[in-house]
Amino acid sequence: MLQRNYEPSTKRVRPLGRVTSLANLISPVKNGAVRRFGQTLQASFRGDGRSPSVPQHKACSKAAAPTPPKRRNSTLWSETLDVHQKGTFSTKEIKRQEAIFELTRGEQDLIEDLQLARKAYHDPMLKLSIMSEEELTAIFGDLDAYIPLHEDLLAQLAKATGPDGTVGEIGEIVVNWLPRLNAYRAYCSNQLAAKALLDQKKQDPRVQDFLQRCLESPFSRKLDLWSFLDIPRSRLVKYPLLLREILRHTPPEHPDTTSLEQAVSIIQGVLADINMKKGESECQYYIDKLEYLDDRQRDPRIEQCKSLLCHGELRNKSGTKLHVFLFTEVLVLTRPVTRNDRHCFQVYRQPIPVQDLVVEDLQDGDVRMGGSFRGAFSNADKAKNIFRVRFQDPAQGQSHTLQVNDIFHKQQWLNCLRSAMSVIQSEASAASPDVRSKRRSSTVSAVVHMEETDENQPQSAAPSSPESDEPPSPTPSATSTLSTSSTSSSNSTSPPRKSKKDKRVLCSLGKRKETMV
Repeated sequence: MLQRNYEPSTKRVRPLGRVTSLANLISPVKNGAVRRFGQTLQASFRGDGRSPSVPQHKACSKAAAPTPPKRRNSTLWSETLDVHQKGTFSTKEIKRQEAIFELTRGEQDLIEDLQLARKAYHDPMLKLSIMSEEELTAIFGDLDAYIPLHEDLLAQLAKATGPDGTVGEIGEIVVNWLPRLNAYRAYCSNQLAAKALLDQKKQDPRVQDFLQRCLESPFSRKLDLWSFLDIPRSRLVKYPLLLREILRHTPPEHPDTTSLEQAVSIIQGVLADINMKKGESECQYYIDKLEYLDDRQRDPRIEQCKSLLCHGELRNKSGTKLHVFLFTEVLVLTRPVTRNDRHCFQVYRQPIPVQDLVVEDLQDGDVRMGGSFRGAFSNADKAKNIFRVRFQDPAQGQSHTLQVNDIFHKQQWLNCLRSAMSVIQSEASAASPDVRSKRRSSTVSAVVHMEETDENQPQSAAPSSPESDEPPSPTPSATSTLSTSSTSSSNSTSPPRKSKKDKRVLCSLGKRKETMV
C-alpha cells in the first residue's frame, strides 16, 4: 500500500475549543478574510444566505487567491542543539537520537491529526446535521480512544529524556507499549466499509460542499478527509521501520540492543494479527455484497472463505466489464450493479472452484475482433493481454476469455491464479483418496444442473447492467494477510495443515492483491 509522506513537526496545533462557529476551525490566523470565510460557511449550511452578525459586503471584483496550506516544520534533533552541545556527541549517537526524535515527533503529529479529524470534521458535520451520528460513527470509528494511547508513549519518552535532550534507553518502553496497538484491529478492519460509506455520502451536495471547503482551508494541508482517517493505518506500518532505524544506530553493547530486537518482533506480530483480521473483514465484506440470480450458483466454499487473494475489473470476450474475485478456493466472476442505492456484485455464470480450474495464457492475436472483444477494442487488429479460465471438465460450465489493461497486470493475475491452484493441488495430494472423492462429488453436485452456454450469448434470467466508460477505481483496501479457509462443507475430515511453503505462497498473494485493476 502506498504511504503518504508527511512533513515532520515540532509545533503543536493550537487547542480547538468547543465548536461555536466554523470560523474558529478554518484557520488559526485572526484576520477578517478568514473570519468572513468561516461565517459564510456556517451561514450557507444554515440556508439563510447571510450571517446576522456580519454586515453585508459588496462582492469583490477579483477572486481571492487560494489560501496556502498549513505546513509542518521539519526540524531535526541536531538543529535543536547549539554548536557546543553538538560537538559532545559522536556521529553515531546523533543519528540514534535523530531516529528516536523522529519516532517522538511522529507521535505528536498523529495525536494532532486525530484531534483535528474529530474537531474539524466530525463535530461540525454532526452539529450542522450534515451526517447522522450513526453514519459518523461508522466512518470515524472511535478515534478518541487512540489519543491517550499515543499520549502515554510520549509521556514515557519525555521521562526518559535527559537534561541534554537525549534519550538514554528506549527499548523497554516500546517493548511494553507496542502490544497496546492491538486496539487498532477493529478500526483497521472497518476501513473498507467506512471508505465505501464515505464515498456514498459524498454524493450528497451538502457533504461534498463541506469537504471541499475544508480541503481548501489551511488546516487540512491539502489532505482530504480520508487521508486523515487513514493516518493511523499509515502510522502502524511505519513502526517497524522506525525501530529498525533506531536499532541500526544503536551500538551492539548498548542495553537497548536486545530489547529493540524484541520490539521489532513484537510489532511484526501485532501487524500480522491486525492484517489477518483486516483481510477476513474485507473478504466477508465482498461476500455479503454478492448477489445470486440462481441458488445453484451458491458454492458453499464462498461462505467459508476467510481470505480474498485478489480482485479487480476485467473484460470478457464480448467486452462486458466484470469484477472478478479470487477467493482461496473459488473464482467468482460478477457484474457490478446497483440495487436501491446499494452497490453489489451480481454473480455471472457459475463460480469455478480452484481445484477444478484451468488457466490458459493466450498470446496477443489468439483472439481477434470479428465479434470478439467488439466492445473493448476500436481500431486494433488483435486482442492483447488476454487469458482464459475454465473448468477442467467442459460439461461443468463454460470458459471465460478475459482481458486486462496491460501485460503487468496480466502477469499478476496469472501468478495469483497459478499460486492458488498450486496450494489447492498440494492439499489434494496430501489428502486421503476418500476425502478427495468427497470433495469432487460435492463440486459436481453444485453445478450439475447448470447448462453450458456460450459466453457471448445473453442469459434471459440475468438483467443487463449498465456499463460505464469510467476507468476502474483502485481497490480501497489496505494490505490483507491470508488465513486458511475451509474446504467443501461435505468434508467429514478436517483439511491437512498447510506447509510453510504453502503459507508463504498465500501471503505473497495477499501482497499482490491491491495492485489488481
